[in-house]
Amino acid sequence: MIEIQNMKYFILILLFWGLHGVAQTSSDSLQLKDNAILFKPKKLIIPSTLITFGIVGLESHSLKDLNGEIREEINEHIDEKITIDDFLQYAPFAATFALDWAGIPAKHTLKERILVAATSHVIMSATVISIKKTGRVMRPDGSANNSFPSGHTATAFAGAEMAWQEYKDVSPWYGIGAFTLAAGTGFFRMYNDRHWLTDVAAGAGIGILSTKIAYWTLSLTQEIFFKNKQEFTGIITPFYQENGGGLSMMLQY
Repeated sequence: MIEIQNMKYFILILLFWGLHGVAQTSSDSLQLKDNAILFKPKKLIIPSTLITFGIVGLESHSLKDLNGEIREEINEHIDEKITIDDFLQYAPFAATFALDWAGIPAKHTLKERILVAATSHVIMSATVISIKKTGRVMRPDGSANNSFPSGHTATAFAGAEMAWQEYKDVSPWYGIGAFTLAAGTGFFRMYNDRHWLTDVAAGAGIGILSTKIAYWTLSLTQEIFFKNKQEFTGIITPFYQENGGGLSMMLQY
């Protein structure tokens, strides 16, 4: 019970951090830009539901049974593992920048998008790592006891939420496509016997919420990092290592 309570505390800290920043950011409406995304309580419904589902699944016998049934059903149809999820997790984030470079204008500038991506990743990573160290949930394949929540899924859904926010006014299909990639990441984490359904659900919720907080606090983080700095350039490049890959960012301002 102590471990579960600790996880709840980390989620509450995440929410408090975001909402505290929102309150500061929104206190002076004159400084809000036209493309500012303001905090709305109803926007918490989806990520909070996903996170709650994952937390409840830690103790609920019904959800534990569901986890086992889904794992058994997937394993019955597996011929070989497909490790595409190691790369697919970054696809939504990459698409957010690639679409703009392809001539489809994003809602925010490059500087703002890089700042949102960085803030979201920091929040998401800190939350996922903290929970993994206190949760001690065994992975389906028995390889480690850090199954809850799914970090790959959190990364993917953080990127998908960013794609949605940037391109939903151009066409909702860009966001839908990004969320489809994110859902595929979550599926392959279960397909490869690395995570339970509840791990994936919680990871999705954390990813979405992290990006929402990054947008809600964008004016604040801009004030902190880019005050009186007019020129800014950034380069994002993919990289590959023996055990996986990712994206690297180089900033100059």
